[in-house]
Parts: sequence; structure tokens; C-alpha cells
Amino acid sequence: MRQVILVALFFMSASLLRAQNLPDIIIEPYSINNMPALQSYAYGKQNGYWILFGGRLDGLHRRQPFASFDAAGNNTNIYVVDPLIGQVWSASTLSLPASLQEQLQSTNMQFHQEDTLLYLVGGYGYSATAADHITYPNLTAVNLKSLSNAVINGTSINASFRQITHPFLAVTGGHLGKLDSTYLLAVGNRFDGRYNPMGNPTYTQTYTNAIRKFEIEDDGVTLSISHLDSMVDALQLHRRDYNMVPQIFNNSTEGYTIFSGVFQTTADLPFLNSVDFTANSYTPNNGFNQYLNHYHCPNFGAYDSLNQQMHSFFFGGISQYYVDNNGLQVQDNNVPFVKTIARITRTANGNMTESKLNIEMPALLGSGAELILTDELPLHKNEVVKMNELSSDTTLIGYIYGGIASTAPNIFTSNTGTQSSASANLYKVYMIQQGTPSGIQINNADVLALKVFPNPTKMVLSDLKAPKNWRAMESCLFKIRWGKF
Repeated sequence: MRQVILVALFFMSASLLRAQNLPDIIIEPYSINNMPALQSYAYGKQNGYWILFGGRLDGLHRRQPFASFDAAGNNTNIYVVDPLIGQVWSASTLSLPASLQEQLQSTNMQFHQEDTLLYLVGGYGYSATAADHITYPNLTAVNLKSLSNAVINGTSINASFRQITHPFLAVTGGHLGKLDSTYLLAVGNRFDGRYNPMGNPTYTQTYTNAIRKFEIEDDGVTLSISHLDSMVDALQLHRRDYNMVPQIFNNSTEGYTIFSGVFQTTADLPFLNSVDFTANSYTPNNGFNQYLNHYHCPNFGAYDSLNQQMHSFFFGGISQYYVDNNGLQVQDNNVPFVKTIARITRTANGNMTESKLNIEMPALLGSGAELILTDELPLHKNEVVKMNELSSDTTLIGYIYGGIASTAPNIFTSNTGTQSSASANLYKVYMIQQGTPSGIQINNADVLALKVFPNPTKMVLSDLKAPKNWRAMESCLFKIRWGKF
């Protein structure tokens, strides 16, 4: 009886949590003719246009060194897209000097836009100059205004680029942010050579284990970096291929959070905790576990200043955990592609909760995709959406574009190059501030564990989801009674 009461109280608590008035999401398919299929690309925005760089034309990388990240899958074009009228223009990078065209074909570049300038850092791909796959040690400044005009008008693009080289910038699989005058190249790794999953000597890999800090000196002609420094942590910052979401912390400070990423130092699995950081410090969130959306996927952050709640949204991608059709949390250490759309909410006291929303991606999409925000949004300097300044309850936040489309959740070991592909899909993303509460709250396994009959069966709250009806509750109680969880 005691166990039944505890479980009933938990269900009541979970229902109350779901009844809170938290923002929700709507996604809507959108199409533009002749959109390229790209994944793991970089982008900038100029006067309503999207400008797309690099990335790959194929799907999940293959396991064989001779086939993985094949140069034939490089994107060798720059695309300019008008999402409102649905028009696409392109120009080849092959007219550029070798050092530029090689970096602009790479995958997983870090990028940040400052006014009409886009800064591209690093990236991984095949270099004909090096006769090998490398992580590029380059910073490239792109004049988005002149470039978009040149691509649309079919004129030379060469004058739109400037580039410098520095080993500090040889990073792929990280993210680039900016706070005040400090650029933050957050975690990632340097990977040189051909990928293989067995650790054979076809490559060298070094995690940065750091949030690298620098300033960019740029007068429009001369480009350089200065004030190089790093915040180093070989445990907490040993990550790549993660989600970095801009944040407003509970003291109104702007910063970023590193969510999940791979790989743990003791297992080939994603990290579950997150790390907050500003320009001067970082703080691991060891009291919170993120169970959903572990690899890089479309995301955005929105701050409710009236309720002092920071909301981070994640769309699809790849994850060690997912919620099945019965509302049960499933652990899959093969780390499959998922359809999950989730929200993580940080309250004024710093507590963080994760919820799987009822809505899902329409297919196994999101890995290597981006969410491109609309130009009309009120934003903090670090691009957190100002929820309280939105003019309506339902707001177009932006567009999810591209990424990997997979035919099945687990394809890595059987991947011959046909099980997935780069995607040209587009989806409009709307946020509802006062929508009907939806979704299932994901609870941290290390917060509370209940011992239930028969001993020594152990059930954790992350295994238990609020039932949709009394029949589902009866089924849950049956499983608890007989140790089926």
C-alpha cells in the first residue's frame, strides 16, 4: 500500500508540473524549389537572405576510412536563399584561392555573425593542399552584403573574403559565441586524417578540453586575433558535436550553456550533464541530467523575464534516450536518431527540468540541421528571444533547415551510404507562449529512487511517466507491483 501511495503522489506531482503554463511549439512544413540538401553547414543572414556555406551533400558518415567524409560529398557551392519569395541562387567556391575554397567546403565549421560580417572558424574536410583530411586552422571573414549581391548578380565573389591562419583556431565540432568583445570557441576537437571507428592509426584526434577566448581585430582590411586565453577542464569540457544554447541566467547575465555532447571520458556515450559559461567562468550543472537530444540539432533559447524562466528548445537529432509510444523512457546505448522535440526550463532559483513535448519531428530528422531565426524577433545580444516583447501569443521563431534524414534509428553499423541522406527539408517553427500545456516531464534518475516490491527491484522516477488514463495507470501499477520496470 505504501508503494501505491508513493506512486499515486508522484503521478499527481507530475500532472501538476505539466499543468504549468509553459511555452509550446508548433512546426509546419515549408518548401522552396531548388533548395540544396545540406547537413552540418554554416550560415549567415543579410537583408532577409540566408547565405549557406560548407557542409556535406551526403548523410551519416560511413565507417570505412576510404569512404568516410569522401571529398565527393563536399558542398562546393555558396547558396543565397530568399525564404519569403522562395528563390535560390548559387556560386561555386572553386574560383577562390585554395586555402579559402578548401575551408569553405568543410563540415562543422564554427561560425558567428557580427552585423554584416560572418566569421568562420575551423571545420573538417579533405584538403588537396595537404593531401589528407584536416581540421582547418583558419579564421575567414565574409562580407555578407557584398557576397549576396555578387552571387545574385553572377559577379566575382573573391573580394568578399579575407582569411588568416592560427593553430588556436584549428577546431571542429565546437561552437563560436560572443559576449561583449570576447569570442568564445567552446570545446570541440582537432581531427586530422581519415575517420575510422576502431581507433586504427588513420587519424589523430585531440579534444580542446577548453573554452578558448580571443578578440578579433578587424578594420575591414586587416584581420587578426589577440588576447588568446582558455578555460581548461579535461573532464567537463571534453566534448564535441553538442548543442550550445544562448542563455539568460538568474542574475540577468548573458551567457551560454553547453548541453550534452560526446564522448564521456570513461564510456563512448553522451554526457548527460550540462555546463554554463560566460566570458570569465564556467559552471558544470552536475545536479541536472539531460536525457534527450544529445547531439547537435536545431535549437533556440527564449527568456520569460516576468516569470524569470529560461527555456531551451531542441528538435530531433541523435540521443541515448527517447520516450516510446507508451510514454516510457527508453535507454538505447547505440544512440539512435530520434524524432524528439524537448524543452529544458531553468527557473529563477536555477533548477532545471526537461520535458518531451507531445509534438515530434515528422521523421528521423534534425542531426546537423540548424534553426534560422527570423529577422523580426526581439533578441538579447546573445540571441535569446525576449518572450515578453513578442507582439502575439503565437510567433514564428524561424525555420529548421537541412540536416541528416535517416531511414531508421540505428544505422551506423550497417551504413553503406544509402540508409541516410542530406536533407533539403524546411519547417517553420512557431512558439506558443500561453498554449495548452503538453508533454511528459523527464525526471533525473539521481534525484530520487523508490524501492518497490519485490525486493531488491529498483525503480527510478525517470522510468515512470504519468499515465494518459486510468487503464494506463492500472498497467503502470501492475508493472511496479511485479518489478517489470
